[in-house]
Amino acid sequence: ENPLRKVKKPTESRGRVRFLSDEERARLLQACKESSSPYLYPVVVLALSTGMRHGEIMGLTWDAVDLNKGRAILHETKNGERRAVAITGHALELLKELGKVRRIDSKLLFPAKEIAPQKPMDLRAPWESALKKAEIQDFKFHDLRHSAASYLAMNGASLAEIAEVLGHKTLQMVKRYAHLSEGHTASVVESMNTKIFG
Repeated sequence: ENPLRKVKKPTESRGRVRFLSDEERARLLQACKESSSPYLYPVVVLALSTGMRHGEIMGLTWDAVDLNKGRAILHETKNGERRAVAITGHALELLKELGKVRRIDSKLLFPAKEIAPQKPMDLRAPWESALKKAEIQDFKFHDLRHSAASYLAMNGASLAEIAEVLGHKTLQMVKRYAHLSEGHTASVVESMNTKIFG
């Protein structure tokens, strides 16, 4: 008999959901704008507006970005599938500006200094500095992805739509945002009831 059969599996944690409040977001974006790194602000805006992972953003190359169609094709994703990411609004404007002054010695959108332009820039120090300046506690870069998903949920996106944007294969990972889209779910049920019962 397998002795492990008697061992109880620990219950899976629901996953950390830390997202920026409106005030925190305004303070962080301002601190990123004032950063000594010219790349920090566009990288953070991109993370907040698309939900892309840090590695996906830092690995972006100009040949994978279509500024006319407003999208990027991610060839290397965590789940191994190619994914198209919509880039719109302010994030798209910033990339267009960046495209005008892009480096010719690197394909990367956010290359490291002259010594190693084939590697992405290390934004750890400017990021930590911006968090400190904005007085934001207990916040990791990955939480920008949670923030994007939370804003989508609060703006009426369904869990399936959030999963599509974030590139999750199942809804399991996005269920943590369900409570934020409850208002939207209620209005969907209400509108269905109004249609069938008058």
